[in-house]
Amino acid sequence: MLSLKGRLDQQVIEKIVNLLEGLEFGTVQIIVHDSQITQIDRLEKYRFPQRKPNQHLSNQNKSS
Repeated sequence: MLSLKGRLDQQVIEKIVNLLEGLEFGTVQIIVHDSQITQIDRLEKYRFPQRKPNQHLSNQNKSS
């Protein structure tokens, strides 16, 4: 475990940095109990560009 009152363990810092790398949309949540990091969660979201309603139909017509 890691005490937040003391110095941060390099291994924990590296883990947090690794979880942040490549994260476009989402969260990294650090759970602390009694001044100690007990858990780190990563929630990643994928976003897709929105199409205009007519864009799908016009693309079908072009490919025919």
